Amino acid sequence: MNLKDYSNYLKSLIKIIISTILISIILPLHLYPQDKDTLSTPEKTDTVFIMQKSPWGAVLRSAVIPGWGQFYNESYWKIPVVWGFAGWFIYNWINTNDNYVENQDIYLNTNEDIYRRRRDFYRDQRDNFAIYLALTYLLNLVDAYVDAHLFDFTVSEDYLTRSPQLNIRFNF
Repeated sequence: MNLKDYSNYLKSLIKIIISTILISIILPLHLYPQDKDTLSTPEKTDTVFIMQKSPWGAVLRSAVIPGWGQFYNESYWKIPVVWGFAGWFIYNWINTNDNYVENQDIYLNTNEDIYRRRRDFYRDQRDNFAIYLALTYLLNLVDAYVDAHLFDFTVSEDYLTRSPQLNIRFNF
């Protein structure tokens, strides 16, 4: 294959890629067209959407007892996840803190360098687990807030294919 054939091959490949991208952008525009009535006059409704769950109420509940916000949002499966991560990090924090205290005492009594290095290692590990626990607590609050906001979100099902349907509209 010479250089000319290779450049022709690249040009045809680029044309195919560009046409595929254009088709994938334009085709969905025709799959779900808007009704003619919605294009001419927008509907005026007097209904106001009221959320069923309070996001800040969920955050406050999770701040008091981690997992309570998930219970409030009816996401029951998330409660053991939150408690599991928190329990694991608390267990490791206690374990590394005990090792830190033990090596601290030995270092103070013997003044050997190996026990100082072990003490510093366990102190760093203990501090890391404290950070992980704080992040777990923070993510618990964020999850409760987002889950309360998305509580009323629904995805309708396409009755022909029995798959979830997401309608996307492009307005130009």
